[in-house]
Amino acid sequence: MKNLIVNADDLGWTPGVNRGIAEAHRNGIVTSTSLLANGSAFDDGVQTARALPRLGVGVHLNLSDGKPVALARQLPSLLGKDGEFSGSPEALLFRLTAKSLNTKEVETEWNAQIEKVRAAGVRPTHLDGHKHVQMLPGLFAIVLRLAKKHGIAAVRVSHESSSLRAALTGGTEATGVLFKQGVQARGLKFLARDARAMAERSGIGTADFFCGIAQTGVLAKRGVTQLLGSLPEGTTELMCHPGYADAELEKTSTRLQDSRQTELQILTDKEIRKSIAALGIRLINYEQIAIVGT
Repeated sequence: MKNLIVNADDLGWTPGVNRGIAEAHRNGIVTSTSLLANGSAFDDGVQTARALPRLGVGVHLNLSDGKPVALARQLPSLLGKDGEFSGSPEALLFRLTAKSLNTKEVETEWNAQIEKVRAAGVRPTHLDGHKHVQMLPGLFAIVLRLAKKHGIAAVRVSHESSSLRAALTGGTEATGVLFKQGVQARGLKFLARDARAMAERSGIGTADFFCGIAQTGVLAKRGVTQLLGSLPEGTTELMCHPGYADAELEKTSTRLQDSRQTELQILTDKEIRKSIAALGIRLINYEQIAIVGT
């Protein structure tokens, strides 16, 4: 059986992103999303999730953007002078290596993010990381502990399959972008080399395959079509970022602006939907991973 989870990251970032994710689920192939507990449109994201009972909703664990959910005084090594998160994944990796980042503070903050999502009435299907921060050394073990603590059955492993990355390349993407993000994907693959085994030992589910890192912001219809034709047996997660670039998003530092609407068009394309049906691919979310494995 070929199963596909199509996860839209960043629910809760802005109303326009929320609206795009909802549309990509209602009229397209998105089956899952992950919610930013500290997003400026968190409340709207919760309402979006409640209106879409078949959409799986995970927690998008964040250490890179915005204000924390936990009290700032509990997180001195995670925040800048402005009281907001102060590290790109690369900067966080450096600080972890230099032992200037307190992982107990990471656990405190991520626990608060999960508790906020649950307190809003959302039952998380999985945990993943904003900018794949969950794969940094020492942090994946924290994710697994929190998943067990909160009864969350699955986590994302950002271990991108080389063959699926190649299949997802549509041929129209900017070479420089693909190269840079391909390097990031290979780096994450190294960091994630033992992650699935760690999750299995903890009794936490994962997808068998994962893709979408190299194509972040440059997803192409041709690439998605090729991916569907190359999908292996088992469960694959395709990460995506649909949405609308509203005024709130334009004020943020994210480079994913107009690309979100391009992805929305691809994910709601009728030919893509017909291909999935013709190939006998089962669209699922993370809640169904345990069911699939039985």
